[in-house]
Amino acid sequence: MNTIEKNKQTVTAFIDALFTRGDLSAVDTYLTEDFVNHDPPVGVGTDREGMRAAGAIFRQACPDWHSDLGRLVGEGDVVVELFTASGTRHGEVMGVPGDGRTLVLKGINVFRLRDGRIAERWGRLDELGLLSQLGLVPDRAAA
Repeated sequence: MNTIEKNKQTVTAFIDALFTRGDLSAVDTYLTEDFVNHDPPVGVGTDREGMRAAGAIFRQACPDWHSDLGRLVGEGDVVVELFTASGTRHGEVMGVPGDGRTLVLKGINVFRLRDGRIAERWGRLDELGLLSQLGLVPDRAAA
């Protein structure tokens, strides 16, 4: 297996462990000590602990949260992931109590790997869609 394939495997294993299985120790296994998240979710830090907090937030709100891979592309030390994540909202999210509805989040992550571990992340998430599902902004489809 070449380095690009190993990097893709590392990214999918990390996403599966942290976001689908809720294993917060995945941060220690897959992220470098000096990991930087260039686009963290609101309210969490840019380091490993911020990534761990992001995983915990989604797991607390949606105990069945999982991420489905749409596409995975690798080149050099970079892996790009297109995904759709979802779960049933039982806990509070952004101050909105759980209501049993499905919450869906689409996005793109760009990971840079170093020595077999994830060193950096950039991402674009459909935050407006998330806010709309939570009733915090008008529904885009109704406009």
